[in-house]
Amino acid sequence: MGQSPQSIPNRLARGESADVVIMVGSALDGLIKDGRVISGSRVDLADSRIGMVVRTGAPKPDISTVDALRKTLLRAKSIAYSDSASGVYIKNEMFKKLGIEDQVSPKARMIERIPVASVVAKGDYEIGFQQVAELLPVPRVEFVGELPEQMQSVTRFAGGIPVGAKHPDEARALLQFLASPAAQPTVRKTGLEPIAP
Repeated sequence: MGQSPQSIPNRLARGESADVVIMVGSALDGLIKDGRVISGSRVDLADSRIGMVVRTGAPKPDISTVDALRKTLLRAKSIAYSDSASGVYIKNEMFKKLGIEDQVSPKARMIERIPVASVVAKGDYEIGFQQVAELLPVPRVEFVGELPEQMQSVTRFAGGIPVGAKHPDEARALLQFLASPAAQPTVRKTGLEPIAP
C-alpha cells in the first residue's frame, strides 16, 4: 500500500511480474476494480490486529484498557507507527478517539518503508505500533500486547492473481493452500488470526 515505489500497486504499474499478490483486502479490491488483478481471484487469508512493542529490557507499559492505553501514550516520550493501514488508523482515528490528539501528535511519527519495531529496537522511539505479525519477527524488542478491543482496528489480508500472471493455476493452488485448515497453525504463529469458516 502507500505511495512508495515499493508498494504493490506501484510495482504492478511498472510492469513487475507476479503470480500472486497478498495485501490489505480493501487495497486488493481497488486493484481488481482497476483491472490489475483478476476479478474473482480474491481469497481472504487472515486478519491482522495492531500491537505495541518496546525495546528489549525497557518497562512494559499497560495498554490492557482504553484508560491504560491513553495514559501510556501521554507518558511516552516518543511514539512510532507504520505507514500502512494500522498507522493511518492510529494517526487519523485512534488518537482522536482517545481525546489526546493534540498532546501526542507532536511526539508521534509515521515510519515509512521499514518495520516500526526496528526503530524502537535502535532506541529512536520509546514505543511502536504496527500490525502484530510485522512486530514479532524483529529482534531486540518485546511485544507488549494488542490494543484494547474498543481501540482495535482489524485489517483483513487477502491474496489475488495479477492480470498477466505467468502461472495462474499454481497461484490459485497457493492461495487455496494458504486459506486451508492445514496452514492455520502457521498463520497463528506469525501473529495473524485465521479467518473463521
